[in-house]
Amino acid sequence: MAPDIAELRNTAARLAATGKGLLASDESIGTIGKRFEKAGIANTEENRRRYRENFYTAPLGDTISGVILFKEALCQAANDGTSFVQHLNKQGVLAGVKVDEGLTAFNSEETVTNGLEHLEANCQTYYRQGARFTKWRAALKVSDNLPSAAAVEANALQLAQYAAISQACYLVPIVEPEMLIDGDHTMARFAEASEQVIACCVKCLRQQDVCLEACILKLQMVIPGVACRQPQPTTQQIAKQTFEVMQRTVPAEIPGIVFLSGGQTEEEATVNLNAINLYAQEQQHKGWSLSFSFGRGLQASVMSIWTQDQSKTAEARAMAAALAAANAKACQGLYQPPHPSVLKESLHESFRGWSAAKPPV
Repeated sequence: MAPDIAELRNTAARLAATGKGLLASDESIGTIGKRFEKAGIANTEENRRRYRENFYTAPLGDTISGVILFKEALCQAANDGTSFVQHLNKQGVLAGVKVDEGLTAFNSEETVTNGLEHLEANCQTYYRQGARFTKWRAALKVSDNLPSAAAVEANALQLAQYAAISQACYLVPIVEPEMLIDGDHTMARFAEASEQVIACCVKCLRQQDVCLEACILKLQMVIPGVACRQPQPTTQQIAKQTFEVMQRTVPAEIPGIVFLSGGQTEEEATVNLNAINLYAQEQQHKGWSLSFSFGRGLQASVMSIWTQDQSKTAEARAMAAALAAANAKACQGLYQPPHPSVLKESLHESFRGWSAAKPPV
């Protein structure tokens, strides 16, 4: 049966709704285990369930349109016996799921993503379990000569094939060609590479007959590499560069762009998102929404509270709601400090990429 394109467009419009964004809580078991390890917490299914409950039972309905879950969480429930998916749906929040299976080598320096082989069957299962959208992540390194044209094309094709399969299974795809911030590249080089990658992704989406009105792009803000030796750009420079890259590459048919927090502090991610939206308003932008799909940018302070004292579930849920509310204001250009974050350090994680010595991310 052909997918209901009208329903998919409606779902995408809900995800891109003004004043709301996405909570990315789709960390793999290995990734969440690294974060638990730092806090001395065992990486068990029960501990992962208890941690996730801080978010999925928090009051998020006014600020979060969708939550990206790891597949394990689709089948988990809160302490009251209500499934996480039901808790979210009761607040009008859509449940989504990460469907890629991590990174693998493309050449000696670059990667592609696993997961296409069983994607259709998995998507059918996830739909039955309550998911209404999906996410697939590619990861591209940036340097003077990277990403290579071959890696850009290979990852863009995978993302487009994923998106077509997802839509055929009644699920809205979130297409994420993440530009990694590891390295010493400048903001100008990052902008150039971002344009190359986004343009190729859009080209491949069209070639695979993906309905762009039922598709969301998840992109990195245009920022320099973490080891860049040039002076750090201002918030206004980041906003201008980011918006202009999006304007040159993202077609009007796509309803929304969501940004990842990308190793910034929780506060930096919010402030930069606010500035991007203020700049877009100055340009009288009327197209796609500019919102958030933050992972650590919505989780780090919550994890800090909960891992220090696991009895503080009320405080953890309140922090989850406060961080979501700050970013919901930012995607309207309405954020005002102080920021609710209890952390000030960068959230950059070096294992966002891949090496043969590490498990898939």
